[in-house]
Amino acid sequence: MMDKKLKYFGCVVACFLLFPPIYSRAGEIGYKHRPALVFAGASTTMILGAALAGNRIVAVGNHGAVLLSDDQGKTFRQAKGVPTSVMVDAVSFADAKNGWAVGHLGVIIHSTDGGETWTMQPEALSHDEPLFTVWFKNDSLGFAAGLWGMLIKTVDGGKTWQQVKLPPLPDGRKDDRNLFAIFPDRLGNIFIAAERGTLFKSEDGGLSWKLIDTGNKGSLWAGVALQDGSLVVAGLRGKILRSRDDGEHWTVVHTGTKSSITGLTELSDGRIVAVGLDGVTLESANEGGYFHVVSRRPDRMDLTAVVAGGPKNDAAVVFSANGPVAAPQCH
Repeated sequence: MMDKKLKYFGCVVACFLLFPPIYSRAGEIGYKHRPALVFAGASTTMILGAALAGNRIVAVGNHGAVLLSDDQGKTFRQAKGVPTSVMVDAVSFADAKNGWAVGHLGVIIHSTDGGETWTMQPEALSHDEPLFTVWFKNDSLGFAAGLWGMLIKTVDGGKTWQQVKLPPLPDGRKDDRNLFAIFPDRLGNIFIAAERGTLFKSEDGGLSWKLIDTGNKGSLWAGVALQDGSLVVAGLRGKILRSRDDGEHWTVVHTGTKSSITGLTELSDGRIVAVGLDGVTLESANEGGYFHVVSRRPDRMDLTAVVAGGPKNDAAVVFSANGPVAAPQCH
């Protein structure tokens, strides 16, 4: 039986592993994407990723749903021009207009109007592995990653994609660990949070990568580079780790929870908010040196993503297995 801690956020991996014939058949027959349905209950669909497009919040999730908010998360409406109904796992905007989202079956969609409408980009993969994360530095250079060590790169805004080779295992075999979260730091380095307590780091814009072992054995589902230069990553069983030397050394941070962490964000006032399964929300007010549990939802509904309410906003907007939810008051 699938562990409860993989029930929602982990389902992007588990669904593929449990039902590989379905995905294989889709790839063999040439899956025909159907546009996402616009429906009244879209605001209660599972959300897996969110990002800022200027002052707008763009969230993506199940059935190709894309939700938009122009009032710092107080209300959401559904985007009406999404060309796929497969699960969309992550989204990234290079500026207020240009954004990309990725998901199951290797789908990549692109928006040039702040998430209002989307177009399908050419299939980047020869197979149908799901993509779990995406990040764009600008409107040309971007990366997407996902199952079994799949990492792809574009230098032309997604018109074409090339597969990137990551460092092999010590015995020379391909490193096939799943890749969950791409994030940059302020120095121009790029990091990818991955399975088995590891990250990949590039210091040259993605031309080459090296493996970083944090010493923790659990998968890392989220990561963020802070204003002070520290790195914070989090994942299974409530583990949060911090590095203050660009990823060379890592310290396990107190969290007070065993609930897996699914999302991290830094607010404009320097506080860090983490959300996780079992409805848990945590906060740190000292650059990630210590987290405490702010709240746990009475219904224990799994929280799946979190984003700042705006570029200069000190409030977090939280998402769940049932869409956007009211964020607890953080202090």
